[in-house]
Amino acid sequence: MRTISTKEAVANGRYAMNYKHPHGHVFYRKMNHARPKISHGKGIYLFDENGKKYMDGSGGPLVVNVGHGRSEVVDAITQQAQKAAYVHAIMFTNQATEQLSEELAELVPIPNPRFFYLSSGSEVVEGAIKLARQIQQARGEASRDITTCRSLSYHGMTLGALGVSGRPGLRTPYMGMMVNMPHIRPPYPYRFAATGEELAGRLEESILAYGPETVAAFIAEPISGASLGAVLPPDDYWPAVRRVCDKYGVLLIADEVLVGMGRTGKWWGIDHWQVQPDILVTSKGLAGGYFPLGFVAAKTDDVELIRQKLGDWNHGGTFSHHPVGCAAALATLHIMKAENLVENSARMGEKLGQMLQDSLSHHPNVGEVRGRGLFWGVEIVQDKINKTPFPASQHLAWDIWQRAFNKGLIVYFSQGCADGQNGDVIMLGPPLIINESQLVVMVRILTEAIYEVLAEKTIS
Repeated sequence: MRTISTKEAVANGRYAMNYKHPHGHVFYRKMNHARPKISHGKGIYLFDENGKKYMDGSGGPLVVNVGHGRSEVVDAITQQAQKAAYVHAIMFTNQATEQLSEELAELVPIPNPRFFYLSSGSEVVEGAIKLARQIQQARGEASRDITTCRSLSYHGMTLGALGVSGRPGLRTPYMGMMVNMPHIRPPYPYRFAATGEELAGRLEESILAYGPETVAAFIAEPISGASLGAVLPPDDYWPAVRRVCDKYGVLLIADEVLVGMGRTGKWWGIDHWQVQPDILVTSKGLAGGYFPLGFVAAKTDDVELIRQKLGDWNHGGTFSHHPVGCAAALATLHIMKAENLVENSARMGEKLGQMLQDSLSHHPNVGEVRGRGLFWGVEIVQDKINKTPFPASQHLAWDIWQRAFNKGLIVYFSQGCADGQNGDVIMLGPPLIINESQLVVMVRILTEAIYEVLAEKTIS
């Protein structure tokens, strides 16, 4: 079998199954395609070692919010690392972590919050599940150990996070190793016609079926992220969910790992419905991609109850409350405030949505264009009338991603939105610094990629 070159593999729009990296000792999640080596980034662009420019139309996996190459963040990291790069959170606090928490307390939709910092979205979700459990224990509700969740959702790759996720492809190999939590139907107006009250009724049915005395929490993404691709719930959904949780003493966990930090045109996705969760988690955009950092936010009263009744929260992490990470997040937060990037996300998001509708909604294989702020999804279907997805074996979303990549545009893609296996969605989530002229280029390239790949599919 011939080993193809990196250039050939990149040019190939499909999985290069015979590709073997010619050197090095690194392996990646996606193993069967080549990767250009990045030289540097600036603004919304990345440049590889051959000088090719890529517009970062998805901020990686919806991470980069203040752009690449921000000297303010790099300087903050450097200064903190020179002072103290690492201190153990059991032994010390530090100014960066304390100041970041003070400023975030004014932004999160939780009254008088406290923050626990960890290194990834999966970690903060695990932390939130365990925190909810311990809050219930501190309340004298020790039998509550179930976290209800939604199908076709994604909350992370660790076993606890997979237990409350709903993507079969990620969960199936590990089903015997995890505690599988109860799943209910997610909001998905394109495929499931239901009011928010009806969907919240599914949550109530699940709580009653397992027994309210056993359910600790309900976790969900305010706007569906990677699994469904920017699906907005009905406007009455989140208020109805809040009422159900309050009725049965169930803690509401808002997973804002992807949609938080201004991505949807407000600081938090849940803010669009003016609902207060009991616990909120975020990660991706917190430090803008400059450092792996996330947090679990909870009410001071609940944290204090654990302290008084249990002594400590039974959780931790070697790199929790990392001073360098918190310095990076603080600098990112200051940029977002100074440059009004949440407002820019809302303003540019309206323009992006209209551009995508104008360019793609009339295509016979574009089922729906949906989103809010600077997070948009395009669902591709084989039959627009019946909403039939393309077979997963065609790797359609991958092909569109690869074609756009070859043209110099980075997008995000997902497969399985229709039924867990089939269903293709392409997502855009550029840095929040993007301007209108850059949006025009981004939509033009994506439109070209979609039209070209779908033309080849229908011809074949």
